[in-house]
Amino acid sequence: MRSILVNADRTPGSNARIETALEIARRHGGHITVLVDTPVSRYIAMDPMGGSYVISDALDKARADDDAVADAAEAHLADAGVPFEVVRCEDDPVTAFAYAARLSDLIVVSRSGGLAGDLALRARAPVLAVSDSPLRLPVGSACIGWDGGEQAAAALRAAVPLLASCSSVRLVCVVGKEGAFPAADALRYLRRHGIGADLEEHQRQQSTQETLAQAVRGADLLVMGAYGKSRVREFLFGGVTEFFLNEDAAPALLLAH
Repeated sequence: MRSILVNADRTPGSNARIETALEIARRHGGHITVLVDTPVSRYIAMDPMGGSYVISDALDKARADDDAVADAAEAHLADAGVPFEVVRCEDDPVTAFAYAARLSDLIVVSRSGGLAGDLALRARAPVLAVSDSPLRLPVGSACIGWDGGEQAAAALRAAVPLLASCSSVRLVCVVGKEGAFPAADALRYLRRHGIGADLEEHQRQQSTQETLAQAVRGADLLVMGAYGKSRVREFLFGGVTEFFLNEDAAPALLLAH
């Protein structure tokens, strides 16, 4: 994980994201790109005749506020001993981050910021969604939510650099999915990377997400595939990804699709 993209903004979790990126960059000899985005589209209004115009005063203030965020991020990283750059953008946030992440190894965002789910689908880099407290390395305990699907396999592969230094790793399966890629193969893959993991199989109680939530309680990191079912289906009927993105007590999430 040598190329780390992190967003900085005016929300309370901004420093936690930057600190998490710093932890990872220090351990892996990485470079941090801080993206500060001021979406112009948020400051476009429609007039009664169907035309549009930019709310200039509001946009100017937002730009000035975000310039201050960029300056603060630069000051935060200046003495950290890690190479970095701070870049500005005015695109839609998901578009901006997906574009910037084309050559990134990891994207760090907040779980509560509304970006993690969209980026897991749009970006080609894995997404690390953290709470308002930074994820400290080495990670103590990690769980891998394993359902044998392509998304879970992608997340497992992406998480190897973080899992390698964990004190404990558990591969957690909720029994019931037929035709899934065998958990034994996932364990063999991890062993090839020097990672020993324990297999846990749980009978589903109520929903899959609630069963998994009980199984991973107390873990520092949960590695899981994002949106094995369609996002619309998850929104309408519930699903594992949406559940953990909205669960305050959930650990940090590493997501891949």
